[in-house]
Amino acid sequence: MPNQAYSLIETASQRNCPKLAARLLFSMALLCSCNSPLSAWAQVPQSNPLASSTSYTSSNRSSSLAGSDQLKTLHVGQLTRSYVIHRPANLQPDKVKQDQLKKDQLVPVVIVLHGGGGNSENAASMSQMSTKSDREGFLAVYPNGSGRINRMLTWNSGNCCSYAMRKNIDDVGFIRKLIETIVATEGVDPKRVFVTGISNGGMMSFRLACELSDLIAAAAPVAGALNVNSKPANPVAIMMFNGMADDHVLYEGGTPRKSFEPREDKSVAYAVNFWTKRNGCSSKPQRQVNQTGNVMVDTYKSQSTNADVVLCTIKNGKHSWPGGTKPRTQGDDPSSEVSATDMMWEFFKNHPKK
Repeated sequence: MPNQAYSLIETASQRNCPKLAARLLFSMALLCSCNSPLSAWAQVPQSNPLASSTSYTSSNRSSSLAGSDQLKTLHVGQLTRSYVIHRPANLQPDKVKQDQLKKDQLVPVVIVLHGGGGNSENAASMSQMSTKSDREGFLAVYPNGSGRINRMLTWNSGNCCSYAMRKNIDDVGFIRKLIETIVATEGVDPKRVFVTGISNGGMMSFRLACELSDLIAAAAPVAGALNVNSKPANPVAIMMFNGMADDHVLYEGGTPRKSFEPREDKSVAYAVNFWTKRNGCSSKPQRQVNQTGNVMVDTYKSQSTNADVVLCTIKNGKHSWPGGTKPRTQGDDPSSEVSATDMMWEFFKNHPKK
């Protein structure tokens, strides 16, 4: 697990073992380079000025052509943060400001957060969100967390993880500025801003849903836990994906069986209860089960808002993106019985902000 390796490197450095830290760093760099098909993304500029951009619209939302990726930067306080934006081929620059676009020209955006020890490129590879973006005509954005190593980044999701948590990095402020920027410059519909992520990125998705409820319409954490005490000011639709065989983020909560960082995660049931109460949902779900009985989808309909809560449980699911790819050869195999990317996009389409 890259996050585990990252912790080992930090520990070695703190204990004044530079040779061990260097060996771990070199080994991890080899591992990432062997399993990262989008290696150019990892070259994150450290001091680039804020990149200018233009608005994008489309008369035909759906396209089978591959889109394009662009690395951009933002200044957040004293830090330079980066993200990759994926545009479908049919979204061409209009070179007009967002306030000059008609409502039907604005496009949705899905922000995808990598896991602990990852970066934007393996978030894209694991989720295959860019392929979905090309087919459906929305923007996919892959922000980078922070860390001493560009290929091993983390998010400050509350009680996790590593560098970002220990340095108290303002990731909420970063994502707020990112959303405000792409709404103002990329033709993004402010009522259709969605966020997802896996593991540490899933935890961060929960935190953003709580603390940026004025901006985010819906969130879909994958293999994450709700570990913050923040209370959202507005309803946010939630779709959760959790595996009952996940050793890194336990379904029942508690201390992970596989982690070098001691922490206590809240249970899946806690997250469901938290969001159903705040979104005014029914207490009893409508349940659907697939033919094998391995996938259960519980839908808690909102009685007063459009913010439904959906839990997708994969009985034999491990620490992976259902229907996605493995980030590395040592990672857990993703379930082939359900596609988290397909499911969450259908959910997002039906849950714009009111």
